[in-house]
This record gives sequence, structure tokens and C-alpha cells, in this order.
Amino acid sequence: MRVVKLEEELVPRGLREAFDRLRARRWEVARRGAGERLARLEKLKALILERREALADALHADFRKPRAEVEATEVLPVLMELEHVRKQLKGWMKPRKVATPLLLSGTSSHVRSEPRGVVLVLAPWNYPFNLLMLPLVGAVAAGNTVMCKPSEKTPHTSAFLAALLRDAFPEDEVALVEGGAELGEALLRLPFDHFFFTGGPRVGRRVMEAAAKHLASVTLELGGKSPVVVDSTADVESAAERVAWGKFLNGGQTCIAPDHVWVHASREEAFLAALKSAVERFYGRTEEARRASPDFCRMVDDGAFARVRGMLDGAVAAGARVVTGGGVDAETRYIAPTVVADVAPDSPLMEEEIFGPVLPVLRYESLDQVVTHVRAGGKPLAFYIFSQDETAVELLLRETSAGGTCINTVVLHNANPHLPFGGVGPSGLGAYHGETGFRTFSHERAVLRQGRTSLSHVFFPPFTGKAMKLVRLASRLFE
Repeated sequence: MRVVKLEEELVPRGLREAFDRLRARRWEVARRGAGERLARLEKLKALILERREALADALHADFRKPRAEVEATEVLPVLMELEHVRKQLKGWMKPRKVATPLLLSGTSSHVRSEPRGVVLVLAPWNYPFNLLMLPLVGAVAAGNTVMCKPSEKTPHTSAFLAALLRDAFPEDEVALVEGGAELGEALLRLPFDHFFFTGGPRVGRRVMEAAAKHLASVTLELGGKSPVVVDSTADVESAAERVAWGKFLNGGQTCIAPDHVWVHASREEAFLAALKSAVERFYGRTEEARRASPDFCRMVDDGAFARVRGMLDGAVAAGARVVTGGGVDAETRYIAPTVVADVAPDSPLMEEEIFGPVLPVLRYESLDQVVTHVRAGGKPLAFYIFSQDETAVELLLRETSAGGTCINTVVLHNANPHLPFGGVGPSGLGAYHGETGFRTFSHERAVLRQGRTSLSHVFFPPFTGKAMKLVRLASRLFE
């Protein structure tokens, strides 16, 4: 406790006061029924619908995100989540009765969901609206007060979010603070009841360390190199089109984007040709057309541009072949949608998550080769399988582990509020969306009620011979 107190003294006064307001209100907010919680979320929904054009303007100003992508990947998932919560929240909040074993005859038991308390949501820059709003919806639905911090890399969207949440919620129920790494460190010194972080593993470890100091629960949504497998039975045209869409969406800056593709040697050239064709249909046949396309966004900052460009240049220097794309422009932070082939497993592109519009394609002869590589790379956030062979699909599911998996498509598992979304191991800890999100931001409290009759006196001391016989008899029921 002394260490925590000393760390709290390093928190700026204004931030500490904002936290104290949330903590002072948390019990009142926790007592709210489904109707009151949903009323807050309905107000939020109305403001989102009213200001969706301003959101699109903000995201375009930050990294030229296309309006259609704003609707499809930022606004629509949040509206779907809000509607799902509206329909289901009352049922989620009801205490859940559980069975009673014979030896506990005379008792009844149930589980009730109670809010964790004050929640911190640390959001990333790549989907700055979606990835702040979805955990916020879950936390509010579960009855918590919430502090949010958006990324400083998307300042226009952060300003939009600040105004939106200020108008949607009282400041002692939901607060948003803006700032950089120093603010993030100050937030980690505060004794939140739950820490929710989306971002990279380096900061994720820091968040987990901070949560441990406060003995708080934590959710980490990280990332990793999400692989794609295209086997010899796959529909190559369909696979290429869907992979190209999922990869180059948001300029490749998506935590569940296909990171690289393993394609069976017998289908490699057909798959590469189909990828090139898909890129041309999506963004234009020439480099000039793609650079002018309103449907392709830019790298978020100079550092991201330099990192991905360096990875691409290193791969080409090591012998990779550019199938399509390859163009760059530092002034506008443009990297063309790029496909590279003849990529070796130890290529620079295979060392870390790419998080940009460069797609390496590797060939394989046996699925064992793919399984070995996927296992060696750590458990990814997503794994994509294109195959018509159910035996091959089952083998890949059984022999690997990933946060989520799509078969014959990509990314869409993230859009189903009935599915949990989250990573495993290096790609994250915990999950959210829909009911899973409600449970994440709730503590499941066990409640047992003793009735008029009870068998528990059998186990009270003193332990006479008769008592020992009864205990042994009870144990034999389970032998």
C-alpha cells in the first residue's frame, strides 16, 4: 500500500480529482437498473448518429481514412454493439441460478454480476473511435464509471471524442483525458478497479505491471502476426479478394489484418495473379491511380511510415519479388498496397507484425511446415484458413492456437457481437464484445443461501466415530 500511495502522489492534481469524482459516484452508478444504463447509452447513440459526418472529417484529417471505411469499421460496429446491448442487457443482469449438489441439500445458489468499479480504457490510434467506444459501451452496460484516454496520434479524432463524451455523460460517470505517454504513465499510478488496454505488447506489459500493483483485473488487446493459409483446395479468386480487402483496409493498420499468407505451391502463381487483380480493382490499375484513390488511407505518422518502408526495402534487398505496388511517398506518408512473393521465413518482413500495407506471400508443400511456423511465432490474434478440405481445417484448428479464426474469409469474426473477441498469450489477455464484454467489466459474485434444513452439522467438531463414518461415506460417493 505504501508504494501505491507514493506513486499516486506523482499524479497531477487535475487527473487525481477527475478520478476521485468517478470513484465517489461509482456506487450510485452501480445501483442502476438496466433501464437507466440503457438510457445513457441511447443518448450516446443519438449523438453518434447526429455527428457521424464530423467523425468522418476528423478521421480523414488524421490519416485520410475513407468515409466508407469510417462507416463500415468505426460507426457500424459501435451501432451494432449498442443495439445488441439494448436487446440483451436486462437478461445479462439477472442473477443466474446454479445447481446444488446432494451434500449441500437445503441450500440454493446463484451468481450475480456486479460492476468492477472504476474502469480505465486506454485506446489505440488505428481505430480510434471503434476501439474506445466498444469497451466503453461494455463498461457502462455493466454499471461502472469510466475514464478514457484516446491516442495522441489522432488529435482530431481525440478532440471529437472529448466533445462527444462530454455531451453524452456527466463528468463523474465518464471522463476523457487527452495527452501523451506521460499522461498514460500517470493514469497507471491510479488505483483503477479494471485496466483495459488495446495496443502493442511492450505497453501491454507495463499496463499489466500497474494492474498487479493495485491487485486490479486487466484486459489486454494486443496483436501479432496473423497468418493466412490458402491450401490446394481453396477457391483462389475468392481467397485473394477477401485477403486483399482485409489486408489493405485502413492502410493495413489493423490488429487482425492478414499479416502474411502461406499458399500451397500448386496454387501460388494463381493466387498471386488473383491478388494483383484484386488490388487493381480496389484501388486502380496504375500507381498514379492508386495514389489518388480516395479509398486508401495513409500511415498514421512519419515513424510508422519509416518503419514499414524499412521492412519492405529490407525484404526486397534480401530477394523478395514485388508482385504489385511498392510505391512510396514520404511527404504524404503513402505506401502503396503491396504484395511481395519469394519471401523466406526468415525475411525481415517476418520478424515482427507489419501493421502496414505490405503483404508477404510464402509457399508451402506440407501443412506441417505451416503449423511449425505458426507455433514458433507465438499465438496470433487471428488465424485465417481458406480451404474446402474439412480434414485440413480441423488439423489447423487442433494443432494451433489463436485469439480467433475465420474459415474462408477474414476479419469478420470481429463483427459478430455473439462471439468473444480477444487474444491469447502474446496477442492478449481476456476478451470483450457483447455478453463477453459485459462479463469482462463485471465481477461474478457467488451467493449461497442456507434454508431451514442443513447437512453441514455433520461436519462440525468434535469429530466422533459416527462423524468420521459419515464423512468417509460422503467421500465414497465420488470415488
